[in-house]
Amino acid sequence: MRERSDYVIPYFNDKYRFDKPAFIYWTQIASYSVFGENDFAARLPSAVAAALTAVLLFAWGRRLGNERVGWWAAIVFTLCLQVFIHAKAAVADMWLVFFVTAAHWAGFELLADSLGREPSPGDERLRKFWRFTFYIALGFGFLAKGPLGWLPLLTVVSTKIFLRNVSLTRRFWFVTGMLGALAIVCTWGIPALIRTNGEFFKVGIGRHVVERSFNVMEGHGANSWNTYLAAMPFYFLTVFLSFFPWSIKLPGLTKHLWRKRDAIDNYFIAGILIVFVIMSLVKTKLPHYTLPAFPLLSLLLARHLSALRGSPQFAKRAAIGAVATALAIAFIAFPLLAPTFPSAQLYKLSRNDLLPEMDFANIDYAEPSVVWYFRGRAHGFFRGLNPDQLEKFMNFSGPRFAIVPTSVAQAFSAKIHPDWKTYQARGFTIVKGRPTDLTMILKQSQ
Repeated sequence: MRERSDYVIPYFNDKYRFDKPAFIYWTQIASYSVFGENDFAARLPSAVAAALTAVLLFAWGRRLGNERVGWWAAIVFTLCLQVFIHAKAAVADMWLVFFVTAAHWAGFELLADSLGREPSPGDERLRKFWRFTFYIALGFGFLAKGPLGWLPLLTVVSTKIFLRNVSLTRRFWFVTGMLGALAIVCTWGIPALIRTNGEFFKVGIGRHVVERSFNVMEGHGANSWNTYLAAMPFYFLTVFLSFFPWSIKLPGLTKHLWRKRDAIDNYFIAGILIVFVIMSLVKTKLPHYTLPAFPLLSLLLARHLSALRGSPQFAKRAAIGAVATALAIAFIAFPLLAPTFPSAQLYKLSRNDLLPEMDFANIDYAEPSVVWYFRGRAHGFFRGLNPDQLEKFMNFSGPRFAIVPTSVAQAFSAKIHPDWKTYQARGFTIVKGRPTDLTMILKQSQ
């Protein structure tokens, strides 16, 4: 998008990328403009979104009870395992979490008097602010990751189960508000649809939302109905890992809330269950799909932490342990693991020999990380080859390189010209879960 000065249509490797709306790319472009194109700049927007979510939880927690609730809600959210991972990943999820949390808070405030809180002075004026916030958050939530940004609507509607005498229409102005949210989406969506002849909707919504819901994509899920039904509890089990270390207290929290809960708890539980149930019904499954529920789960735990046996001591130890673990991973584990990443190794070995006009290709190693590392110096595009196409590709005029399995390079060795260079890297491809032995064949001359 930066190279094309096109801030409407995302591209990856010279092809449309319809997986997500554009918001995450806008934040990364802004970060690049300040810090340059590097790992830090790509990851920073996710960290900012996570930090802003923690601030929201602190402020919301204070409104619920006191500063202690606010602090613990922010701490629990920040230091759970899934947030630790995704707050440092160059992906769209944390911005979705931020906007969904903002909408959930706004929805809560519009229902606060019915949920047992005393009305605030200037209540009607504040309601206008919270309505505005609710629909702004829904609009930008959609721009962050599509229809999942509208999950708070279901949370609000579900309150009719336990707030039977409340008029939601009078409080939320659904028609006017949703028109406003749609207007935010359409400022980007209509130009994107026009310029791609509707393909952004067909692929972005049709494939990545509808098809992902009813079919297994990229091997993440269960193909048969028997395995699909068996996988229904997936998120109710993986939460004990994703929400670790705080998940240790979830059984106690569940038991406590079963005996004693109020309308505010019901609001949080409704929002949490909507995320977990909907994601359980979706056929494609990944552990982080339930992240939008974690802020509500953090607030719920923080609100009742003092009532759970042994929790004050546990909370302090868990927080200290989580911080120590995070620092150890950041400063010890990652530096030790970095040499096992084949793309990074090959880039480090060859970067002084890369030329801007280079084309590059692969055989059985179509990892996006190659584009990330090499595009800063070689401005061609990454293409896939069959082994019998390697000779033809390397003998085209112009500088180029190919990344291939070492076994293929050895079979091709008799055809490597004396002035070509080769670099070898051994490591582990995390996506495929297997060891990798690669050779890069590079030609600088015409």
